[in-house]
Amino acid sequence: MSTIITHARAYATVSGPHVTFVTLDGHAESIPAAPDEDVRHAIVRRATDEARRTGATVELITSGDRGDHRLLVAPDGQLTPLATAGPVAGTSTPTETYGEEVSEEAPQPTAPDTPDAAVAEPPARPSFLASASDLATGASGWRRFAQRLGIAVKPSAAERQRAEWTSVVSRQWAGCRTIAIANGKGGVGKTMTTAMLSAVYAREGGGNVLAWDNNDTRGTLGWRTEQGLYDTTLRDLLPEASHLLALGAGVSDITRFVHHQAADRYDVLRSNPELLATDQRIASAEFDLLMQVASRFYRLVLFDSGNDESAERWLRMVDNSYQLVIPTLATPESAESAALLLDALRGRDERSSLLADRAVVVVTQSEPSAAAAFRIADGFRDHVRAVQMIPFDPALKAGPLRFDALRRRTRDAWLATAAAVAKTL
Repeated sequence: MSTIITHARAYATVSGPHVTFVTLDGHAESIPAAPDEDVRHAIVRRATDEARRTGATVELITSGDRGDHRLLVAPDGQLTPLATAGPVAGTSTPTETYGEEVSEEAPQPTAPDTPDAAVAEPPARPSFLASASDLATGASGWRRFAQRLGIAVKPSAAERQRAEWTSVVSRQWAGCRTIAIANGKGGVGKTMTTAMLSAVYAREGGGNVLAWDNNDTRGTLGWRTEQGLYDTTLRDLLPEASHLLALGAGVSDITRFVHHQAADRYDVLRSNPELLATDQRIASAEFDLLMQVASRFYRLVLFDSGNDESAERWLRMVDNSYQLVIPTLATPESAESAALLLDALRGRDERSSLLADRAVVVVTQSEPSAAAAFRIADGFRDHVRAVQMIPFDPALKAGPLRFDALRRRTRDAWLATAAAVAKTL
């Protein structure tokens, strides 16, 4: 009888003396080992810290040079080895655990009642149910018409690609994930990128997505999105944060402070563009309090950042983000600003450098000609994880940001961009 383990998981990948440890919150970090210390002890020590931080047993999964292993790590440091995937039939291998070696023996089959009786394995029964991932999705044009007539038609290459992107962006993670949309220059598409990515994730993943205007200086996210029933901003939410974090708070209580986008299904936490920056600065402690509220009510938060990279709320955004997205227009000035931001983050600290290395740069064509956009995209490809291009679309230039108002080609580009961003969440 198998046992199902239902503990939060941490992961460690070993490559020689180097170890990458992924925390329960999904943050990747390097683990240094002392010169005379076995790297396995360093991994267990870090996993024990995670267990103590949460007050619960952690399942540690390791892979790499030392093989694949599973281990339960309790807050008091107690270790319990777990079985890994069994060896290939006909072979036996010792399983190395942290601290000792144990030999795993496959259970012996029970002898048949009749001597020399042959034990025949029954043939595997085929399933009559189709996997959800095998079902046709996104058929359009004459293929959709044929399907309605009951004619089986294979999806086109474009439809298969679209279905793959949709599968990635509709994932549901355990715990809240955060994405920072940043570029130190104004007017480069940060608000547009925030709104479009939020729309894709909310529409395909079922909502619970927050677009947060993390801006001291005239944030325009509220101007380009729908206003909800209440004329409220981040400043109204702050004094009520403790009530929203109380045990009796309900999921609908956040509605008074955010602005729901009816068609695109995400919520907007507005700043107040009518106030001077000096009247709406957010200190680190206030940002952290707001982040607690956001992570309680939403599975995904996207920050539309301001241009002041020295602001406390800007720095805390970077420290609290899983993924960095850098928008730029196809102009030298906005591209140079994006490149300078990457340079600055790589020099700030190890975590910020990792964000820069894993960043996704989004190059938007502000004019119909694509030549300049291709040149700028090529310039970033060797310096970040991915570069995505958004074609020119009049619906993005000004006015309300609505996903359905975009051309089909532009919608596909944003879907592809959202998938590229989500791959490391």
